[in-house]
Amino acid sequence: MADAKIGARSTREPQELLELGLKTLIGYLLGSLMGALLVGRFRGVDIREQGSGNPGGTNALRTQGIGFAAITVLIDVGKGWFAAGCLPTLEIPGIAADPAIDRDWLAVSCAAAAIVGHVWPQFFGFRGGKGGATLIGTLLALVPVLAAFAIAGWLVVVMLTGYVGLATIAGAVSVPAAIALTDPDATPLLVFSLAMAVLVAWAHRSNIVRMRAGTEPHSNRLWLFGPRERER
Repeated sequence: MADAKIGARSTREPQELLELGLKTLIGYLLGSLMGALLVGRFRGVDIREQGSGNPGGTNALRTQGIGFAAITVLIDVGKGWFAAGCLPTLEIPGIAADPAIDRDWLAVSCAAAAIVGHVWPQFFGFRGGKGGATLIGTLLALVPVLAAFAIAGWLVVVMLTGYVGLATIAGAVSVPAAIALTDPDATPLLVFSLAMAVLVAWAHRSNIVRMRAGTEPHSNRLWLFGPRERER
């Protein structure tokens, strides 16, 4: 009987690791599909060589216009939503869903992998974006109200300072703060949001350097207290 239990445990553990590992890998590869770079290939441009060099929605808007930026954001948000909301429940042929795997941890693992893939995309030389839009997509799938907190934090800071990068960091940081205040026992969400806030802040380190040097551009259209005539 003891041998049978040991045998059952040894065969189940690889299955658990297989489902978790495979779906996390798929989440990363999904995150590596960069909206701006995919659309850019159809336009014959690489926005990493234009503007700020960031393949995200803000640089896409500044360098390519609203249509290009809208498709970029739609792709980047959508892949985060799919990774967090659909991938954990996806039936993969030959890989059975193991009830021993906590579904909440699986969901945040897939979500985190998509954001990591966006920052370091396999398909584009590991030169990616900064994770803000993909984070919003994951939150829309996990707990939509948290996406509202992140967007609200972004809006407040961008309207007060005009700095889009600083606003994105603030939006990311507002998520674990909201969880800690409203549902501190939601451990998977709290760990995920803290880790992603750190990642988003790290991805914006060049923006922080430019802000300290006074060379970071402002978004004057959203900046309540800034000049309206031109972008600085």
